[in-house]
Amino acid sequence: MNALQERILKEGKNLGNGILKVDSFVNHQVDPTLMDTCGREFAKRFANVGATKILTAEISGIAPALTTAIHLNLPVVYARKTKPITMPDQVYLTLAPSHTKGRMVELIVSPEYLANNEKVLIIDDFLASGQTILGLVRLAEASGSKVVGIGALIEKTFEGGRDVLSSVGVPIEAIARIKSMDDGKIEFV
Repeated sequence: MNALQERILKEGKNLGNGILKVDSFVNHQVDPTLMDTCGREFAKRFANVGATKILTAEISGIAPALTTAIHLNLPVVYARKTKPITMPDQVYLTLAPSHTKGRMVELIVSPEYLANNEKVLIIDDFLASGQTILGLVRLAEASGSKVVGIGALIEKTFEGGRDVLSSVGVPIEAIARIKSMDDGKIEFV
């Protein structure tokens, strides 16, 4: 069992309805040592995809994306959920459903930081339904870039996101793969 799986079992909370609370080490408070371990693992798994940039979603994807970027020596771009006044008027924008927020959220990237012909590695915290990551794929493609890999810290295999993303045709990796959250338990693949 890897360090992330151990931490999920120790501190993760199954809140029901497919919601896994990992706020104490991923989503609200971040364990930098654990994220570094995960970033090193992603860097190993994606070493040969030829990525030139890492793309993630604000905010929970930033920590694993950043530590992966350190080990691959790449810049990180994160899709913002609100447009600041410092961003140009013309942006790449898509909508994606948020399971934890219970509504659609905007994902916005400035063309200043995601240009034509990038080779994009997407790293995020969760792969569940695949809709947020699919939104990131749309942003990369809108910029004229090509997605070369997808990584998630935690995959909830029972939500079918991997199948949704299979049409992208790139390697998909998850460090911890959960097959069931029934009866308050957490079972890994």
